[in-house]
Amino acid sequence: MRRRRLIGLLVALGVVAGAGAFAFVASAGVHGSAMATASAYLAAWQRSDVTSMERLVADPPADFTDRHLAFADQFKVTALTLRPGSLKVTGEETAELPFSGTRELTGMGPWTFAGTLRLAVKGGEWKVLWGPETLHPALRNGGALSLEETDVSGVELVTRSGATFPHDSAAEPYLDRLKERIGETNTGWAIKATARGAEARTLVVFQPPPARKVHVTLSRPVQAAAARALDGVGEHAAIVAVKASTGEILAVADRLGEVGAFERLFPPGSTFKVVTAAGLLEAGMTASSAITCPSSYAGIDNSGDQTATTLAGAFAVSCNTTFVQQALAKLGAARLEQAAKEWGFDGRKLPTGVGGQCGRLKAEADQSVLALNSIGQGTVEASPLCMAALAAAVDSGVWRSPRFVTAKAAKKLDGAPPAAVPLDQRVVQDLRTMMRQVVSEGTAKDAGLGADVAGKTGTAEVPGGSPHAWFVGYQGDLAFCVFVKNGGSGARVAIPIAARFLGAL
Repeated sequence: MRRRRLIGLLVALGVVAGAGAFAFVASAGVHGSAMATASAYLAAWQRSDVTSMERLVADPPADFTDRHLAFADQFKVTALTLRPGSLKVTGEETAELPFSGTRELTGMGPWTFAGTLRLAVKGGEWKVLWGPETLHPALRNGGALSLEETDVSGVELVTRSGATFPHDSAAEPYLDRLKERIGETNTGWAIKATARGAEARTLVVFQPPPARKVHVTLSRPVQAAAARALDGVGEHAAIVAVKASTGEILAVADRLGEVGAFERLFPPGSTFKVVTAAGLLEAGMTASSAITCPSSYAGIDNSGDQTATTLAGAFAVSCNTTFVQQALAKLGAARLEQAAKEWGFDGRKLPTGVGGQCGRLKAEADQSVLALNSIGQGTVEASPLCMAALAAAVDSGVWRSPRFVTAKAAKKLDGAPPAAVPLDQRVVQDLRTMMRQVVSEGTAKDAGLGADVAGKTGTAEVPGGSPHAWFVGYQGDLAFCVFVKNGGSGARVAIPIAARFLGAL
């Protein structure tokens, strides 16, 4: 008796172990296994053996073979590869096997899909519970699939060196807009899915080889560095990089949505002090001119314990009251507006090839507005592209309209660019000194930027929200702008992103 109990226990343990090993629970007298049936079905499907498939299906529809042949004919399927997942037990006599597949379509290419094979015990053996969704999930509940001709771009956009763009380059909205503006099309094919009571949605588009390649100014390594520098940044942010000596845009990594880094305007905060400083230098001041940095002036307060005795020192620590005090005394609204126009702040459109605009400042006689304008608040607004162009102008000594394509293509798409503006070289030299001092001993000190980097931080106050974080600068012939919408402090938020960007070059 004890021997029979022991044998019974061993048999029970063996059944449980077998169930775990094969991922299903077998009923007494059931022939085969769920996994064996699923594997046989997928293997037969992969070799287009519809007869063998049908034998493995419980209650196949009368048109089972015709459906499969019609599907293959409709979508021009020449080969099918199926990859099983892990079997999932859903009941004592039911199971599911997720799988993925790739269909090769004649003249189009691969079409990937994923589905689930449902199985159950029927008549003492495991069978496939077939439905139209087994062919493709979009066919569930009366859904339909169609193959339709569609217009696709006739050009392939490549980087300045001719390299293709990787996925998730963060420049996709700009590339898509350029293709749309070029307007050359080819005929491609689109597979669309239509569910009951819903509009058709496109699953995949196949397009023929493009008629021609179009080079943009973006550099693949610079673009990759910019895109990866924004990884993990929770806020909406952008990086724009420009070749200072030519105005060519080397990177635009944009998480602002659409083409926000080129077209959306934001208060630039203290990065605008580059323009105010340029106006003061043109008015006769120098980087070493003596100034004061009062704790409060004309209704503007400083944060922290800022001290400075020279204009360069005030620029380095971003002393608001110095710039308000000097702008009120030496510039006035008209001269600040004139200085801003020299640096692109006149509302001008930027003929990049994909659109864009620079900055603007509305001159007002009201001294309180002038005070705010002098520190990049008030009526001052700028796009990240505009601020990258500003940094490039300090770097090269010439303000140039930035562009995304060749000069000829940009002119054709957007019209003639504004003329390049040679800047006062004494002013530019002092600005370079001041921007280097920001990194060596000011708000960007000890931020890991490198001794050859010059820049300016900005924290722009926003009504009802956190400040915008900015950092503009240059290294060698590369000028850049880092912007984080409602990110907070420019020094704490934008500079680390800039450091990651430059460190990856």
